[in-house]
Amino acid sequence: MATQREGEASQETTSTPPAGLSELVQERYRKIKEHAETYPYVWASYSLVYGGLALWTIYRYRKLCKTEDRVRALEGRLRKLVENEESANSGTSVSKPRTSDDKVPK
Repeated sequence: MATQREGEASQETTSTPPAGLSELVQERYRKIKEHAETYPYVWASYSLVYGGLALWTIYRYRKLCKTEDRVRALEGRLRKLVENEESANSGTSVSKPRTSDDKVPK
């Protein structure tokens, strides 16, 4: 019974709403700290799960960036090859107007 009264008394003292933002943040921090000290295995599992998820996300993002860089490099090489081929074709042959008899290459 005495512990119940002490618990009620502590709830009454902490039930006053914080006045400012800093007090609100301090109160929230204190609650989180008490919870983490009371349930360390829960917080360890949070760290493990969300830490693993963050590491996997970072790994996939870096892999995507590397793939994008490779694709951009290949596109640049292809663009240069096409430009060189077009300039070589336009320099050697004289373009003639297309007639209906000409076949379009596929």
